[in-house]
Amino acid sequence: MARITPLEWPVLRQLRSRDSTGRGAAVTSKKTRATKPRTDDADKVVQSICPYCAVGCGQKVYAKDDRVIHIEGDPDSPISRGRLCPKGAASEQLVNSAGRQTKILYRAPHSREWEALDKDRALDMIADRFLEARRRYWQDEDEHGNPLNRTLGVASLGGATIDNEENYLIKKLFTAAGAVQIENQARI
Repeated sequence: MARITPLEWPVLRQLRSRDSTGRGAAVTSKKTRATKPRTDDADKVVQSICPYCAVGCGQKVYAKDDRVIHIEGDPDSPISRGRLCPKGAASEQLVNSAGRQTKILYRAPHSREWEALDKDRALDMIADRFLEARRRYWQDEDEHGNPLNRTLGVASLGGATIDNEENYLIKKLFTAAGAVQIENQARI
């Protein structure tokens, strides 16, 4: 480690720079002066919304080489004004987690193994099962002849991470399909 000469002592730097309160650059160390923000290396900054709850706090996502390196609160957001809760502040770990699933996995009934599916096949399987459950449990009328036009074979339980517009569209979709069991985590 290099020796500090007496001329580099903070009190002498303070007197030379007329920093009477000792709160300016005169009292900072070389290490502090060499410190730079971890976001300086970012190639781009993208505004986003925190994925954890329905509040919609604004985030600034810093990326380098198409990889997220840091996420912080967006001071321009009228909702959070630059602040994030602990979960929102840790959302970079959600993106870069080694255990993050990036494939659609399916396990057939009575199978012990998971298989990876492509998106089109998975969507077709979901649609087929949705339509079959709707058809099988469709009720035209009750025992007194009153029209029901509903199914108890499908239901929706939404999460708090979807916003009001998505909840509105899900409610419309499931109501049009005849479902009556439509709920959202935010109401429970």
